[in-house]
Amino acid sequence: MQSLIKKEGFTFAFDQNACASCNGACCRGESGYIWVSKEEIEKIADFLEISSDEFITNYLKKEGYRYSIKEIKVQQEYICIFFDEKSGCTIYPVRPKQCRDFPFWDRYKNGKNLKEVCKECIGIVL
Repeated sequence: MQSLIKKEGFTFAFDQNACASCNGACCRGESGYIWVSKEEIEKIADFLEISSDEFITNYLKKEGYRYSIKEIKVQQEYICIFFDEKSGCTIYPVRPKQCRDFPFWDRYKNGKNLKEVCKECIGIVL
């Protein structure tokens, strides 16, 4: 049985059960930014049982006035520092909004960039 999520303004649905078999396609690939807000920094640091300063120093990179979660380059791809091959996202309960919202990002609204999101996410249902 599919567990489909639909959102207004999007021409596709998302089957969240597909996440179990995709090996973190949305957590790896080309380098990019995984933006975190001040509130998210505090929540993730609390979850990891470290200070916000320690979290910023060890797990984030500053881009302009914002922070992004670091990535690790493995062969030809970049992987979120919190993605584990065996267990998936190690901060899943407190993952950033950007991660929680995927694949329902504005760049995919109203059918825009549909080929791109379908290539990246096997859970897309047209």
